[in-house]
Amino acid sequence: MSLPFDGAISAFFENNAPADMRKAIQDGSKKDILSPSYPYPKRMDRDDYQNAIDDLQLELVKLQADVKATGKRVIVIFEGRDASGKGGTIKRLRENLNPRVARVVALSKPSDRESGEWYFQRYVQHLPAAGEIALFDRSWYNRGVVEKVFGFCTDRQREQFFNQLPEFEDMLVDEGITFVKLWLNVGQAEQLRRFRARESDPLKQWKLSWIDVEGLKKWDDYSRAIRETFDKSHTKQAPWTIVRSDDKLRARIAAIQTVLSAIEYKGKKPQIACKADPKICGGPDIWDA
Repeated sequence: MSLPFDGAISAFFENNAPADMRKAIQDGSKKDILSPSYPYPKRMDRDDYQNAIDDLQLELVKLQADVKATGKRVIVIFEGRDASGKGGTIKRLRENLNPRVARVVALSKPSDRESGEWYFQRYVQHLPAAGEIALFDRSWYNRGVVEKVFGFCTDRQREQFFNQLPEFEDMLVDEGITFVKLWLNVGQAEQLRRFRARESDPLKQWKLSWIDVEGLKKWDDYSRAIRETFDKSHTKQAPWTIVRSDDKLRARIAAIQTVLSAIEYKGKKPQIACKADPKICGGPDIWDA
């Protein structure tokens, strides 16, 4: 079986990954958490997860009905390193929702025309109208991290982005939009383990991109860009919630709880739509580079 990008991920694992990381990946079982700083040694029990996610999805259906009936507007942005679990979390959040109410916004590379627009312009047209929930699978924060790491923007463009960002997000909140910013944080060993699994699975190879392959070599560059982005964009009006996602199951639950707890809606059960586990979910202070 041919591997995508000529087996570049396997080559990185064999030739470039630190020895302790290779050993952790090779020795760890599927249930083992590879990051020594993660507060749980094993992944969540599947039955416990299913019970929790079933209850949360019922709450999401109530939220959807309330948003539609009252005209609320909700934005949730999902950010994080590649393979941090953004897509899987979004899938579980919206799988029982009406796509006309809860829609995913996943923009591709900007066109030549879009590249000549005000940076926020192509995102503005995807903001929710009354009775809608917009789930951004990556967002304007591309400029803060990915574009910086790969040189897709100039330092001046990034500086301008950070200068305009607080006012842009303040306007969203002042407009009455419920605005939730989620950063899914995955450890370096777990990211590489997930990339290797994708590389060897024909059904998941499409998930890999050149950015993923090259990004393996730029972990520290990403870390610096992420920390600077938190420093410049974690505000009282629009704070970040960091979800440590080395365990995908716990991360999905924590992300959905964060969304539900941020919004009042009819029929809400606070014992279910509660604050997420503080061991894996909090502000930028729990981010682990």
